[in-house]
Amino acid sequence: MQSMESGVIFDIKKFSIHDGPGIRTTVFMKGCPLSCCWCHNPESQLVSREKLYAVNRCIGCMECIAVCPENAIRNKEIGLFTDPDRCMACGSCADACLAEACEMAGREMTVNQVLDEIEKDTAFHDESFGGVTFSGGEPLAQPDFLFALLKACKDRQIHTALDTSGFSTRKVLDRIRHYVDVFLFDLKGIKDDKDNVLAIGAFVSGLPLIPPIDLLPYHNLAAAKFERLGKSYRLHDHGLHGVGPRQLCETEHKTPEDMGLFRS
Repeated sequence: MQSMESGVIFDIKKFSIHDGPGIRTTVFMKGCPLSCCWCHNPESQLVSREKLYAVNRCIGCMECIAVCPENAIRNKEIGLFTDPDRCMACGSCADACLAEACEMAGREMTVNQVLDEIEKDTAFHDESFGGVTFSGGEPLAQPDFLFALLKACKDRQIHTALDTSGFSTRKVLDRIRHYVDVFLFDLKGIKDDKDNVLAIGAFVSGLPLIPPIDLLPYHNLAAAKFERLGKSYRLHDHGLHGVGPRQLCETEHKTPEDMGLFRS
């Protein structure tokens, strides 16, 4: 049972330099209501703990079958199969897997446990004017836990950033905004055609205060993660590839700066 003082985290990255100012500790919170088909962290979409299985790493020792308390794992010609109706995501298989073919994504942590990890990096934060970034998934999917973490960080004078799509209620956003120093807002786009890119530029240019903007192209780096989760990667057959942001803007003979993008 989760409470305001605990929640589900699937990773904590140290020495992050791309998630806000300075050197940062990035806390990845589980759960997201969007389920984008191009998601970079598909193991973050469900709040609950999940199992990942990499068939190419499996050495066929069958230890996972032996230790599974629910008899949920079977050996098939294509590799090991886990019955999702029987699996309780207890992690016994991952603990027994010497080849690390089985891994678990997600662990319940208290606010104090997360703060302990963040404060191990205080020296780096102080020297670089860094801090902590809460990412995901969508951190706002665990609003009470996020609020408690942000408040605890501000009580300790730790600089905070929130990497979010903003997909939540106004009430939740209004509650947490007083404890966030920097918002890293992810505006979701589906198409990279010139009309869509121009519309993004027009929207950004119309904002009263224009923040620095990065236009991120599509990539398929998470395709293997979908497979390890037993999920279909729906973009495999679309022939999509990343196109640089300047290439997109130059289709209309404009620079990103002309369009209100990358302005610092």
